[in-house]
Amino acid sequence: MLWLRARAQRLTNESATATRPHAILHDVCGLQAQVWSAATLGMRARSTGLDAGTVNRALNHDRSIVRTWLMRGTLHVVAAEDVRWLLHLLGPVFAQAAARRHAQLALDDDLKFRGVAAIRTILGDTGPLTRYELVDRLRKRRVVLDAKTQAPIHLIALAGLLGVVCLGPDRNGEATYVLLDDWVAKARTPAREMALAELARRYFAAFGPATVDDVSAWSGLPMSEVRSGIAGARANLAEVSVQGKPGFVLKQRLALRVPSVRTDVRLLPAFDTYFLGYRRRGLAVSPALQRRLQRGGGWLHPAVVVNGRAMAAWSLRRSGLRGRLTVEPFEALTKAVRAGVDNEVADVGRFLGISVQSEVLGRLAAGPADQ
Repeated sequence: MLWLRARAQRLTNESATATRPHAILHDVCGLQAQVWSAATLGMRARSTGLDAGTVNRALNHDRSIVRTWLMRGTLHVVAAEDVRWLLHLLGPVFAQAAARRHAQLALDDDLKFRGVAAIRTILGDTGPLTRYELVDRLRKRRVVLDAKTQAPIHLIALAGLLGVVCLGPDRNGEATYVLLDDWVAKARTPAREMALAELARRYFAAFGPATVDDVSAWSGLPMSEVRSGIAGARANLAEVSVQGKPGFVLKQRLALRVPSVRTDVRLLPAFDTYFLGYRRRGLAVSPALQRRLQRGGGWLHPAVVVNGRAMAAWSLRRSGLRGRLTVEPFEALTKAVRAGVDNEVADVGRFLGISVQSEVLGRLAAGPADQ
């Protein structure tokens, strides 16, 4: 089951063949992207020969990928052809769900209505603006936000969920915001029932085998809508058991055979969707390692995954064009796994265009690689 999930996520040697960012993101239905550098490394892990420059060009110049608020109301990066229907399906749900937090931030309905309308006008006149620049121009239009709170980013996120804005090109390391209509071509959106079915089909293509609970946890949609979507996608799905619970997988995946010998090693970044795509992570992550990966502050730290199972944590410290990558195993690593880690470390350096040295804490295990 773990191999099927890893393959669906493009984390096996035979499936990580894509070279274009939008193709990768289409296949995995987007990556969480509140930390852009982590999202780019997530694309690296699912590709062959891709580099950070190509990813940034796809976002900032080609506009073939888009960064905005989607699943669970959090920042994601998705293929441009997917952003319209996903926003149409998810945006209103999370805009409404945020109402209580908005009230706590003194964002009442009138302020939100005037604020979103002003954001549309301002960005239409000026083009990309940073958060500070946008808040300053809002103030001049009598949309006054308390900059010491999260009110500004919540108003901007609301505009994103409503399909008004998305993130634009970074400026000196700081994100900017642009009108979605200026950044991505307009497209017809399907009826809600069709969009729910497409979301279910795409989810199981990217994460299956998985359960109904998993779809809800990943998307943030209520169970009633998730079940409706699965019913609409049912012709493409086969029933399977997932840790004793009923689940689904794409029908064509049932014919896949797990290779008898494999050592698929991937260095997954912080907040990787492979771990965020399910209600629980126990199948892929041991309790001890899970505690290490989630040490507080809302962060999900980077992990070394072997054949779909997390075996270690890792971290990268950069200084100019050099970096040091430290691997912290939570079980003994075989020589084959260590070789895979070395290959991944070299590829991280190639992707980033820097020289990376590595260290693995602890000892190697004797014997062949885990099968």
